[in-house]
Amino acid sequence: MNYDGGSYDVIVIGAGHAGCEAALAAARMGCRTLMITINLDMVAFMPCNPSIGGPAKGHVVREIDALGGEMGRNIDKTFIQLRMLNTGKGPAVHALRAQADKFLYQHAMKETMEKTPNLTLRQGMVEELIVEDGRCAGVVTKTGTVYHSKTVILTTGTYLRGKVIMGELTYESGPNNQQPSVRLSENLRELGFDLVRFKTGTPPRVHKDSIDFSKTEIQPGDEKLKFFSFETKSSDNEQLPCWLTYTSPVTHQIINDNLHRAPMFTGIIEGTGPRYCPSIEDKVVRFSDKSQHQIFLEPEGKNTSEYYVQGLSTSLPEDVQLAVLRSIPGMEKVEMMRNGYAIEYDAMVPTQLWPSLETKRLPGLFTAGQINGTSGYEEAAGQGVIAGINAARKVQEKEPVVLDRSQGYIGVLIDDLVTKGTNEPYRLLTSRAEYRLLLRHDNADLRLTPIGYDIGLITEQRYEAFLDKKGRVDREIIRLQETKVKPVQVNEALASYGSAPIVDGSNLLTLMRRPELAYSFVDLISPSPEELDEEMKEQVEIQIKYAGYIEKQLLHVEKLQKMEKKKIPDDINYNEIHGLAMEARQKLTKIAPISIGQASRIGGVTPADISILLVYLEHYNRVTAAKG
Repeated sequence: MNYDGGSYDVIVIGAGHAGCEAALAAARMGCRTLMITINLDMVAFMPCNPSIGGPAKGHVVREIDALGGEMGRNIDKTFIQLRMLNTGKGPAVHALRAQADKFLYQHAMKETMEKTPNLTLRQGMVEELIVEDGRCAGVVTKTGTVYHSKTVILTTGTYLRGKVIMGELTYESGPNNQQPSVRLSENLRELGFDLVRFKTGTPPRVHKDSIDFSKTEIQPGDEKLKFFSFETKSSDNEQLPCWLTYTSPVTHQIINDNLHRAPMFTGIIEGTGPRYCPSIEDKVVRFSDKSQHQIFLEPEGKNTSEYYVQGLSTSLPEDVQLAVLRSIPGMEKVEMMRNGYAIEYDAMVPTQLWPSLETKRLPGLFTAGQINGTSGYEEAAGQGVIAGINAARKVQEKEPVVLDRSQGYIGVLIDDLVTKGTNEPYRLLTSRAEYRLLLRHDNADLRLTPIGYDIGLITEQRYEAFLDKKGRVDREIIRLQETKVKPVQVNEALASYGSAPIVDGSNLLTLMRRPELAYSFVDLISPSPEELDEEMKEQVEIQIKYAGYIEKQLLHVEKLQKMEKKKIPDDINYNEIHGLAMEARQKLTKIAPISIGQASRIGGVTPADISILLVYLEHYNRVTAAKG
């Protein structure tokens, strides 16, 4: 007998990193929101690497924060190490990475959610979606409780028909021996959704006291800290070091001798694994010319002795895993606390989604996170905040928020998924973004905070602080352009920076464009009358030094946005368009792009097909206008 659990505006299924952001966004936008999860003790759990950020991923966390999401604030509260990566390269690839106290991280996120108005947390196993009048109208749990809603967001991670694999051992399970979700996966198939089978994995965890750190290299955090959230200004968190070691020839020999017991090579694993995070057995086979691979030993928290063995993801049998660990310098006597394992799960074919992350087949149903074929906490959270925003806006009868590729890495991520799909777990990389110089770590607030404010996720106080910062930066750039200096005023300072003297007068902005001059040069010659913090000074310097490159990218964006503005009506029948190649007809029909810009990015659609489509749309619009 079914029990009525009540009605909501938004229901979020799953409490991982996508689910948390989705539920918080919807609730903060005023929607009555319910989040249902299999186990409330696993809210924001980190089943794999206890870290946040890194190349492209760190950019996403900053973008989530700029939109009003929670991941940046949460990791700033709970980090045990912060490091800015790629500092020897240009600002486009600077990336912040944090080692998290995984237990504090999930507890802090759960506390935030429990205290959020409009948000109810409920433990339960969702088994079916309710469909009424062709739209998703709620969910049914294993206990028979029925919850009605205007929208539903699926953020099921790796739980859909989850299966753990280790050597010859296989059993149904979600990550970390949690219950898998089997019936919901079957229900999605019954509703006509195409699912694929993907695989990911995790390394063993070892006891700190059994590691000989004298045989490893220390990897400390930064002394001068930068943060993920634009709201975080300082921290007194104690930093813990990570440690670097390497596999040995013995390691590789053990793995090669046991390939007949490795599920990766025996056919036990059917799902496709992530290309950019291969298992150690896969690395040893694929890169047989390499004599060693990096292994990082990372603490899982301040109050635990467990260390995460980064770089040693594996599904080898337990006895082989221990032998492999003990063949690595510093771990000769190591004690393994948890085995590594592979996990297979069902994922949605993401081309079944609109760019808003609403499913095409079932209006009112949104999906976000690993169910869409991605890997990584950050990619999940980035989709989660967009799904939460758009589910709320659907309830509010407003247009969805869709970020384009020039606005954020989140825009790149979602566009790649819904336009191109993915045949393996998708990982965001800086190389996937064609506008890397525009999508920097430092300027996520300039790009996205106005959007966060307009949709109601950025407070008035924070928005005023943002406008103050932007104003100070803009005024300082103008001041540097207007401040003229003579040789006698600057040549001595220029010499101290190893910079050539000037013969005639110059302005400070022109001098700042010299590669060897930093903003500290301006501070020395002509300090700003305004108070500028380090973030503002960095912003001034980057905008001045890279102005020419930024301008070129902006011109390119302007051209492409014209293509994005050419919308394609929903009722276009591509089979009626003469001249389109058969592959283009099939791909365009399957993806149903919303604009010419999106259509041009579909694999198999050529420039010639786009030209034919433009001519057809011109005729179509004329006929439609005449009828109107």
